[in-house]
Amino acid sequence: MIQFLASIFIKNRQDYNSPAVRQAYGTLCGAVGIGLNILLFLGKWIAGFLSGSIAITADAFNNLSDAGSSIITLIGFRISGQRPDPEHPFGHGRMEYISGLLVSVAILVMGFELVKSSVEKLIHPEPIESSPVIIGILAVSILVKVYMFYYNRAVGKKIESAAMKATAMDSLSDTVSTALVLAATVISQFTGLLLDGWFGILVGLFILYTGASTIKETMDLLLGQPPKEEFIEEIRDIVTSHKLVYGIHDLIVHDYGPGRLMISLHAEVDAEGDIREIHEQIDHIENELQEKLHCSATIHMDPIVTDDKEILDMQEKVRAVVKTTDESLSMHDFRMVKGPTNTNLIFDVSVPSGCHKTDNEIINSLKEKIRELPGGKYSPVIQIDHEYY
Repeated sequence: MIQFLASIFIKNRQDYNSPAVRQAYGTLCGAVGIGLNILLFLGKWIAGFLSGSIAITADAFNNLSDAGSSIITLIGFRISGQRPDPEHPFGHGRMEYISGLLVSVAILVMGFELVKSSVEKLIHPEPIESSPVIIGILAVSILVKVYMFYYNRAVGKKIESAAMKATAMDSLSDTVSTALVLAATVISQFTGLLLDGWFGILVGLFILYTGASTIKETMDLLLGQPPKEEFIEEIRDIVTSHKLVYGIHDLIVHDYGPGRLMISLHAEVDAEGDIREIHEQIDHIENELQEKLHCSATIHMDPIVTDDKEILDMQEKVRAVVKTTDESLSMHDFRMVKGPTNTNLIFDVSVPSGCHKTDNEIINSLKEKIRELPGGKYSPVIQIDHEYY
């Protein structure tokens, strides 16, 4: 149904990186979620009223809260799609993360309330009634929630949305909770065992676990995560595909919400090249990154020596030393300055976030190894750069 509606209401629906398309998917899924959850609430509330089951009634209000969560998701997508303003110059994209966090909090609250009600049901047990109509309502609600989980997860993956993924996990928790409620109702009908409270506690604990998991995911996005390696490789491939660029370093990705990425990097270019031609090429690269990856890019031109054999040979020797110190390290901005008694080797070392060595350990190790290189007296001058991916 979602794909059919998307084909009608969403233009260029397969351009998942487009902010407009992402917002349209979020609005569509939120509206469908509101409608389905309200229908499920009405059906389960009637079933709970007829059976006297606290688990069914609690599950009904869980669906009502899900309708509220869908409203939060929908509002979050609408706000995140607003243009930048003087108070928010980088846009409102992170509102999508905040809406996902609010959905996760709602899941936790519902889980706590369900556990509380179920404990009261254990203390004061009451028989529950069952009928084919009640069982049918619960079975249909399970199928609906499975469908909601499926489409929220599928769309969430396509548009890389934390809010949609949180909503999908909410639907999954509802599927499990309703299945347990159905099992408790059927078992009580045929055995007379009062399992309503026990199954309610199991449902509540599962919902609490789901809420905690989704809160962690959305909090990680709000606090900041390293970009995916595939995204880094895309940037690298686009920039280095231009013949005037020899390499890149000091790449930083700033995440202001889905579709609102800003990147900065240093592009290594020939120190003897035509500055006007290089500058024009850098402009083309920035535009290409905007068109293909939907991110704003700022590129610093970093001149390097490309035709001095002595410098290039020494650069390779130092690069090999850096790699023997730690395979994850890389070197850039190499310069060689000769003096009357010794030669200064000046360079930067990029340290990834996963490296366990301290800056001093890296610098001391490199200095010791470089001073032992044959061919002269070398004094390394090392600057440490920390990579954020």
